[in-house]
Amino acid sequence: MQLKFANDNIGFGTNILDVKVPEHLRRRIPSNVKFLDDALGGYGFTPSTITLFTGEAGSGKTTLSLLMADSMSKDSLVIFNTGEESLHQVKMTAERLKLKNGFAAGQETHIPTFLEKVDKLRAANPDKKDCVIIIDSLQCMDDGKMANGEVNSKTPYRVLEKLASYAKQTFATIIVIGQVNKNGEMAGSNKLKHAVDVKLHLGLVTSPKSPWMGARFFKTEKNRFGSAGHMFYLGIDSDGFTELDRETAAM
Repeated sequence: MQLKFANDNIGFGTNILDVKVPEHLRRRIPSNVKFLDDALGGYGFTPSTITLFTGEAGSGKTTLSLLMADSMSKDSLVIFNTGEESLHQVKMTAERLKLKNGFAAGQETHIPTFLEKVDKLRAANPDKKDCVIIIDSLQCMDDGKMANGEVNSKTPYRVLEKLASYAKQTFATIIVIGQVNKNGEMAGSNKLKHAVDVKLHLGLVTSPKSPWMGARFFKTEKNRFGSAGHMFYLGIDSDGFTELDRETAAM
């Protein structure tokens, strides 16, 4: 597959009113998870974008990601790549969630190699117009800069840069899961947030004073292609999530 930026043919200094947007970019790819699509503005993901999806340990990030992958695979080529768990563990979670459609799965942590494998899968599935890539998780990925496979504090940012470039080149939709600490923060969080188009967060309601104590909250912290500031309160059980209530804050 030959990679090419969607705007390579636009000359520097072109009047912005003369720029023609590819019709593919005007589409949206629904997750078919109602509260998630609503959080993105009501229609789903925009092709060619990269989303950073963070959450505290035990909040249900992987559960939501697998539900989304299964639902989106009805119409798109979905690739779920895990560095967090074995594929046997992912399969057991898929059984618990009673997933019906399935999706392509992998365990590649070297990003350049991973993207080569993605290209081969896309070439083998020409009938799938859209490609959705879900990576679990950012902290497990190696951008390939160090020949010996070592990583450092800048590796997550370089990983996001490579993935964002691939998304822009190929119109792929990429969702990257990230881990945070008890305060909801991750190392380099502000820089990482600026490297992506969308930032979503799933957390635990821990305040005894909250009527939603024990529930999950899901919020849109950034969205270049829609509104942000949406907050959803969710219940979770063995079958997945149930929307309890929502809030909208001006941002």
